[in-house]
Amino acid sequence: MKKLLPLFSLIIVCFGFNHIDNLSERRFSSLKIEHLVEDSSLDVRALEIIESKNSIVVYLTSRGELGILMPNSSFNHVDSLKNKPFYNHKIDLSTDTLKLNFRALAINENKGFGITIGSPALVFSLDADLEKNKVVYQENHPKAFYDSMEFWNNQEGIAIGDSTDGCLSVIITRDGGKSWEKLSCDDLPKATENEGAFAASDTNIAIVDNKTWVATTAGRVYFSPDKGNTWEVFATPIVKAEETEGIYSIDFYDELHGFAIGGDYTKPDDNAANKIRTTDGGKTWELVAQNQNPGYRSCVQYVPNGEGRKLVAVGFKGIDYSSDSGSTWQHLSNEGFYTIRFLNDSVAYVAGKGRISKLTFRE
Repeated sequence: MKKLLPLFSLIIVCFGFNHIDNLSERRFSSLKIEHLVEDSSLDVRALEIIESKNSIVVYLTSRGELGILMPNSSFNHVDSLKNKPFYNHKIDLSTDTLKLNFRALAINENKGFGITIGSPALVFSLDADLEKNKVVYQENHPKAFYDSMEFWNNQEGIAIGDSTDGCLSVIITRDGGKSWEKLSCDDLPKATENEGAFAASDTNIAIVDNKTWVATTAGRVYFSPDKGNTWEVFATPIVKAEETEGIYSIDFYDELHGFAIGGDYTKPDDNAANKIRTTDGGKTWELVAQNQNPGYRSCVQYVPNGEGRKLVAVGFKGIDYSSDSGSTWQHLSNEGFYTIRFLNDSVAYVAGKGRISKLTFRE
């Protein structure tokens, strides 16, 4: 294992998710599911993909573990790994005195970063070598609870969490993750009572170039046109009467076209007012697929190169697909997952309770 650590350190340094393969457009009718990791103790809501000749999946768990999942072709020179489809390198960041729970993971070109839920909120600079992981930000607040992280570029990134002191918690780095600073409530819209975000899939933040959208439990969408320097907030018609309702996931295909999904995880079959769409950059939103499935889903993502028409939503009740910008949906599988990330326009990786899997979508 010691001989492999330099390779894993290089993998972390090479983190990147900006280049999507250009493949011809397809309309999905079915999918193949390949389970890569199966472990009853596994609980993953933070998942990213490193772009390379062979896809490499990085994840964080609710038990404080950092995992790196690599295809066996990367280790065809190691006899003991030749018969394994994927190699799973996992290290535990928790200690005897500090049990960590990660729900968010972000990458730039040089490093990976994870943030824990609860207080103290800790941002870790991540490395495959256990000794090189370190805390670069700590927040001690009784209401601290961070939900999602993303990077605009190699130097600038953002993490968002539940409201404290009257506004959402927003921390930003401008130096590649070396330091993070929390925005003052003077620089953010006033939060509604108990407004926060759902730490369900690490997809509460959507970024296109310098523009940023943040989805909340109150069914609102915060918008910044300038990488978090200024903010405004827009209402949406998504269901939000109960504390378990609101927007669970948001994605934007370009600076105008976006989609969000949610509902109520305690009533996952309810499908009224849980899917919304915008065509004007988030200023206005319309309900779509009213009283049609899917019901509650924890994550939605646009399919790369789908011209903003193709979407996939996942949740613990299954996987669903739309080819018309969310107006209608096709149920592809009852297999349950929390979060999804696309490698290209026909392959994605998903994670949830007890497993990490590869999805291959078919015409």
